[in-house]
Amino acid sequence: MKYLFTLILALISFSVYSQPFPIPDDKEVSYDVIRKKKTIGSLVSKFIQEDEKLILHSVLNIDVKVLFFPAYQFFQESKETWINGEFVSIDGFTDFEDDREYKIIGKDTEKFFIVSGMDGELKLDKDILPLNYWNMSILDKEEVFDTQKGIVRKIKVRKLKSEKIKINEKTVSAEKFLFNASKNPKDKGPFPEYTLWYHERELLKMEFKNPKDKKTIKIIRNDWGK
Repeated sequence: MKYLFTLILALISFSVYSQPFPIPDDKEVSYDVIRKKKTIGSLVSKFIQEDEKLILHSVLNIDVKVLFFPAYQFFQESKETWINGEFVSIDGFTDFEDDREYKIIGKDTEKFFIVSGMDGELKLDKDILPLNYWNMSILDKEEVFDTQKGIVRKIKVRKLKSEKIKINEKTVSAEKFLFNASKNPKDKGPFPEYTLWYHERELLKMEFKNPKDKKTIKIIRNDWGK
């Protein structure tokens, strides 16, 4: 009986700790994208388990209208595949507000992570992590893979004092971080500084200033605690 209990505990522990990030019970997280107190878009991530694979399917859709006419649009869809806690492939597409569109395809090989994107084909470190703020592990890295453009960015993270925030009328204590990333020569503006709030490794809120109009964009979890 003791051996059986130990085996069950080991299996549970392996299942929990082999995952690189928390997976909600309903296998989905949802956020509102807010500008000037108005919801202008959404971010939805779904966690799809297929045998030993975990697919993190995320869709970010922003649509800003002025007098019912489109003023700004942005769309990104990505599918990250993870096996036993390791990032092994990505299939993504990004449509910016202008004529820029990027198809992002990447896959692990024996020695490298091979990916194509804005800068063509790149050979990256096999241990590179995708820039997905849901995965708090990225905060410990010096470089991450930008899934919007298919490039590598150097990052700097600073931990701030934890604070209480209100999410869906509930007050919760959250770890707070400042996140900055390097600029690519093909970027049309600076990479914005993000402020991130996590509770028990789940991303509850993030915000940044739009480099163009300096307005603050907030991305807030809308399904937490419901």
